[in-house]
Amino acid sequence: MLIVLAATLSSDAASLEEDTTTILPVIPKPTSLHRRAGTFEVIPDVSIRYTASDLAPEAFYLGDCLGGYYHLSPQIRQSSDTTEHGITLVLSKDDAHHAESYTLRIDNEHVIIEGDRAGVFYGVQTLLQILPVRSSGKLMIPALEIEDFPRFRWRGMHLDVSRHFFPVEFIKKYIDLIAMYKMNVFHWHLTDDQGWRIEIKKYPKLTQIGAYRNGSMVGPFDAQKFDSIRYGGFYTQDEIRGIVDYAAGRHVTIVPEIEMPGHSVAALASYPELSCTGGQFEVGKAWGVYEDVFCTKEETFNFLEDVLSEVCNLFPGKYIHVGGDEVPKDRWKKCPVCQAVIQREHLKDENELESYFIERIEKFLNKKGKQIIGWDEILEGGLAPNAAVMSWRGIQGGVAAARLKHSVVMTPGGYCYFDYYQGSPQFEPLAIGGYTPIDRVYSYEPVPSELTPGEEGCIMGAQGNVWTEYITTPEQVEYMVLPRMAALAEVDWTPKANRDYNDFVRRLSAHFALLNRMEVNYSRAVYEIKTSVSRAPDGAGVLLRLSTPFDSSGIRYTTDGSEVSAASSTYREPIRITQSGVVKFCYLQNAQILGNRMEQSFSISKATGKPIVLKTPPHENYPGSGAFTLVDGVRGDSNRFIQNWIGFWGPDLDAVIDLGKVEEFSKITIGFFNAPASWIYPPKSIVISVSDDSTNWTSIKRMFLSDTNRLGHDAVIQLGERVGRFIRVVAENAGKIREGNPGAGEDSWLFVDEILVE
Repeated sequence: MLIVLAATLSSDAASLEEDTTTILPVIPKPTSLHRRAGTFEVIPDVSIRYTASDLAPEAFYLGDCLGGYYHLSPQIRQSSDTTEHGITLVLSKDDAHHAESYTLRIDNEHVIIEGDRAGVFYGVQTLLQILPVRSSGKLMIPALEIEDFPRFRWRGMHLDVSRHFFPVEFIKKYIDLIAMYKMNVFHWHLTDDQGWRIEIKKYPKLTQIGAYRNGSMVGPFDAQKFDSIRYGGFYTQDEIRGIVDYAAGRHVTIVPEIEMPGHSVAALASYPELSCTGGQFEVGKAWGVYEDVFCTKEETFNFLEDVLSEVCNLFPGKYIHVGGDEVPKDRWKKCPVCQAVIQREHLKDENELESYFIERIEKFLNKKGKQIIGWDEILEGGLAPNAAVMSWRGIQGGVAAARLKHSVVMTPGGYCYFDYYQGSPQFEPLAIGGYTPIDRVYSYEPVPSELTPGEEGCIMGAQGNVWTEYITTPEQVEYMVLPRMAALAEVDWTPKANRDYNDFVRRLSAHFALLNRMEVNYSRAVYEIKTSVSRAPDGAGVLLRLSTPFDSSGIRYTTDGSEVSAASSTYREPIRITQSGVVKFCYLQNAQILGNRMEQSFSISKATGKPIVLKTPPHENYPGSGAFTLVDGVRGDSNRFIQNWIGFWGPDLDAVIDLGKVEEFSKITIGFFNAPASWIYPPKSIVISVSDDSTNWTSIKRMFLSDTNRLGHDAVIQLGERVGRFIRVVAENAGKIREGNPGAGEDSWLFVDEILVE
């Protein structure tokens, strides 16, 4: 397929012809881009022609954009004449091109976009990003040549509409953003405990009852506070058909998610006979995981097959997402019907019962010409034969599935969850937790290093996920998604060797003008000054480094507690911190502050900056800066657990600190996070030992949680007068979560921040 865009060269464009330094705000970065001498002017009445009807949607899409953004009046018609000036779309087949690839060539007379249908559409997106962001004046674009194609075939964005519901027009805007960044999958999370959002004709109670809840959780999760406002909504089948068609016109495939066998309370509130207990339920008001799940009775499978039949008729894509995550087994263990199924099918346990459940659904969907995809929990008990896996609990689920030769979408929480904080929490709206700044998103590599070349091909790509417990409006979705979506789009599209974060940020800063024109409420957290703390080479205190992807000479700071201003010290080298206090800093450009005024507090003790070793590393989703997090002088935020905490999911904390010499001390303070509703518990016990040689240890204190002097989230351990060089701290994980608590039966999380020795 070929698009030819031609117009006359402006008489005053000569000054632009040699300008090859202007930043082109194209995201994702093309595979290959070469600037040329010259410019091209898009005239007001530029014609758009297509020689085959297949390309009419792309022609009209481009025409609508030129008309809507620039108030042009493109002339769009079908014609086989390719010699006239204007935009000409020619359908051609070139097997040498990659799928979804395109070439874009611009000179003084023409703009030519060539590729398959999707490729031509992506070439149009690149062209629209190159055009100046203004509504008046001449539209001049530089001459260039681009060869471009995607690295991965699955480039996805997810949106949860169950916790909070978003109108049809915003769903379309979300799809527009996906398409603008050359992403091609919209994962639409339509059902969960807190709401059923898709009309099913055969089961009207799903939307009459399941689409509405009688209140919602408000504020931090651990506060467990609720309002009593009826909340809900759903999409009719006609609305869904319209959205599917809208997405198809932008080369976006919608993957619907119908959760099973867990996260199903909204369905059970509508049809309680599908549960194990038969009891009455209400649509979930609290976030989190509910014990009640679909029973494995035949009536359940009949119900789900009916539901999925209607879903399949609405969504023409290959995949149906069936969830499969966070399925408590308590009800199944006590259910005679489920236990009878285990016996009848010769299953080992309830994990295999879940696999049996998923396999039955898979067989049904396979007969419908569909394939299932599910969260990585569907690996437990055995993976359904043709299932694809979304790896969200780190990367190991993806590695395991790829080694079994199953298709995988990588979406680990530590990199791809856009409901996590993206900036300093003091400036951010309340979020579910976690910390995923844009540079971390950009650093993600979807292909795990432990895979063989033969297994790497199973990685279809990466996806960003947006869970909406704490995201209530379309504007907040935009804020949480952008610009992180742009960073992930470049990870998915651009060759790894071509990616450079500083280059990305320069393009992004220019690209913000386009988002402004689109009235997108994006985050400016990229302008926040980043801090990192390291051990001082001589062991005296720590070094605070301040950084920005922009000109670092714009950083100003103070260390005496005074407010920072343009007259404050200019940051030129790491700041040595040897005593407790606060450093304040900000970023200035042309004497104006960009971003927020920020500060970093330090709590200095005899352990600060000293060597420390962990027996077991923290979980990959909450790594902090490794063991050094515990002695860097920076306390974790007790309101929001993000970057200054390290987390252990199951293992104990076992840390050894080398004070460098024999020291006297009498008290150790250890920061622990206490949030049972989030599965995070203080340690069951703490053991303090000392040694002069790190080989022969003497235990000097053992205490259980009830014995500790707890001040907020700190365990303050009084030791009397002690001496030693090496201090070992063992904090015992609380173990399996007890019945009646969120996450019952799962491993507890242990979150730790600073170890202060005084």
